Amino acid sequence: MDDADGALTQLKAWLAQRDLPSDGRLPPERELVEILGVSRGELRKALAVLECDGELWRHVGKGTFIGSRPVEVHSSVAAIANRTNPLEVMQARLIMEPVLAREAAINATGSHLEGMQQCVRLQRTAQTWRQYENADNRLHRLVAEASGNTVLTALFDQLNAVRRAVVWGRLRDESNRPPTNHYSFAQHEALVAAICERDQKAAFKVMQNHLRTVRDNLLQHRSAAE
Repeated sequence: MDDADGALTQLKAWLAQRDLPSDGRLPPERELVEILGVSRGELRKALAVLECDGELWRHVGKGTFIGSRPVEVHSSVAAIANRTNPLEVMQARLIMEPVLAREAAINATGSHLEGMQQCVRLQRTAQTWRQYENADNRLHRLVAEASGNTVLTALFDQLNAVRRAVVWGRLRDESNRPPTNHYSFAQHEALVAAICERDQKAAFKVMQNHLRTVRDNLLQHRSAAE
């Protein structure tokens, strides 16, 4: 067993016997070197092995901690957008929004239902793409709000902000407004109808199918642009 392996063994044994602070923070490297009786280089190699194995994580300026690196739930929209891509965003929407639609079918108030119905009417009569997109965004936000779950609605808002920051380009034709046969019209109307009828399964399925159509159109748009 070389010195690096010895340092790793000593570190594991020390961690197994040590009662660490509640935040799981290890002592600074200079203290661990003295505690374990190893060199700074040997200690760092041992720490790197445990970090690679997911047994600890390090944050520059804060220290080394036992356990897996926590998710940075307070990351800014820009930071998340820089690390993701449209396909990940669509996958997240496919996981979250059908569930929100199902919950909306249970919890939507009369005000929510009226707002959703107004949104689908505004989409049909939109004179510009911007008007259509505003009504579209409002409809999906109302579905989230109608779920009655504050946490899920907040997560939706975060996801929606990331979605608007991560785009392949607008899926528009050369016209100034949506075509009369735009696919989302019928899908959105079916979604609102299912929620109004309190049909949980239908609301889930219609939202799922709608988002799959959006995803497929995005993929087709990207392929055509390449």
